Amino acid sequence: MNAIKILWVDDEIDLLKPHVLFLENKGYEVATINNGRDAIDIVQENNYDIIFLDENMPGMSGIETLNAIKRIKSQIPIVMITKSEEENIMEEAIGSNIADYLIKPVKPNQVILAIKKNVQKQAIVSEKTSSAYQQRFQQILSEINFANSCNEWKDIYKKIVFWELELEKSGSNVMDDVLQMQKREANLAFGKFIQRHYLDWFDGNSEKPLMSPNIMSKVVFPKISQQKPTIFILIDNLRYDQWKVIQNKIAPYYNTDEDDLYYAILPTATQYARNAIFAGLMPLEIDKKFPNLWLNDDEEGGKNQHEKDLLIEQLKRQGLPTAFYFDKIFNNKQGQKIVDHYKDLLNYDLSVLIFNFVDILSHARTDSKMIRELAEDEAAYRSLSLSWFEHSPLFELLKLLSQQNVRVVITTDHGTTQVTDAVRVIGDKSTSTNLRYKMGRNLDYNPKEVMVIKNPAEAHLPASTLTSSYIFALKNDFLVYPNNYNHFVNYYKNTFQHGGVSMEEILVPLITLSPK
Repeated sequence: MNAIKILWVDDEIDLLKPHVLFLENKGYEVATINNGRDAIDIVQENNYDIIFLDENMPGMSGIETLNAIKRIKSQIPIVMITKSEEENIMEEAIGSNIADYLIKPVKPNQVILAIKKNVQKQAIVSEKTSSAYQQRFQQILSEINFANSCNEWKDIYKKIVFWELELEKSGSNVMDDVLQMQKREANLAFGKFIQRHYLDWFDGNSEKPLMSPNIMSKVVFPKISQQKPTIFILIDNLRYDQWKVIQNKIAPYYNTDEDDLYYAILPTATQYARNAIFAGLMPLEIDKKFPNLWLNDDEEGGKNQHEKDLLIEQLKRQGLPTAFYFDKIFNNKQGQKIVDHYKDLLNYDLSVLIFNFVDILSHARTDSKMIRELAEDEAAYRSLSLSWFEHSPLFELLKLLSQQNVRVVITTDHGTTQVTDAVRVIGDKSTSTNLRYKMGRNLDYNPKEVMVIKNPAEAHLPASTLTSSYIFALKNDFLVYPNNYNHFVNYYKNTFQHGGVSMEEILVPLITLSPK
């Protein structure tokens, strides 16, 4: 590795000879200049990793020199050194994008710390993060092997997401394969956990987690108050890792009062999970109570056209007022309309907003070669989601709402997982088309490769016929018919799909925010 090159600019540079020798003995290359104009010239002709710049120099001042250097090579970190602790000087330097600020007399260890923080930080963080994950690997593995409760699985998934984001942030890829292996092991064990316990959660005797039908009654409705409007925002198809990168952008405006996960119902698909949220009922009960508001997989028509009607019915059952604001946002134009009239939301105790962009992105990634290349893996998929959010009407809306006395709940209906391995399934023409679950009659499959619900009523799911059953893909599998098998395998491999059983699809964010 090449030595780090330092430029030190100070009109009393001769007095700093001990510092220069100290740095050279540490293996750094140090060039010295005693005035701003010569510093600008040498920066034009040479590359430096960091510059130490005296603020108080005769002739061209440190601030003037700083601004001139930034115009030439803006990427070089500059550490301002000054005798003064006056606030206006510090603010001027910070406003000029200095990397650090040191007060004279400067100690050698302060200089070393500034170098490590501004030049070597990435390498140090990378090494320390990889080492920290290595130390926690065995503990997480043990938790995976022995987890047998809903809360334990929530904790495991949170830890895996934490380390995934930390390793990504550190710039290290040394442990990537190990982490991905651990995530696959976790999803394998989680799939077995869901297969063992999912139906038990509906028998009335077993303790069950917070699930889709209970979100409104257990989390949102208790927050409704005439003194403080509640804004319920559902971002379709939002995973927990996507939430965590978005959260960093929201942090300056909101306190996170609750950062939780809930269990999305099976199938983890919008038609089932989102309708269950707004109805406060499982799909079978929706179908029975409101047959005009429910369409099965094999029926023609939009499957999510009646969320508002279902929510009205749920509010009635809870004995709550049925006046609320409701809107679904599919594009920026619709979103901007909400932003322009955001104060309308303050006139209601409850406002419900559904943002569909992440789901649209997921489907676009399947169908568009360009989007596939932009989001080739999970890190890129997160990055694309974050880029959308940063420039979205939703972020603009949240910033405006942060200035009001409101309560914000952010959640989703289900997550998504990147599929890699095809599993053969045979079904008739009426079988549902989703790649992570199938509902139909006479399904032919290998029971070792899927989760099977032969009697849909046990899972409170509707069935098209008396012999209909459901199967769900596990891990990173996707379900493919034998016809044109190779074509569909190549087309869908590495796409993001939902409907099946994985931590990413089932364990989804449920967040409560309050303005700072």
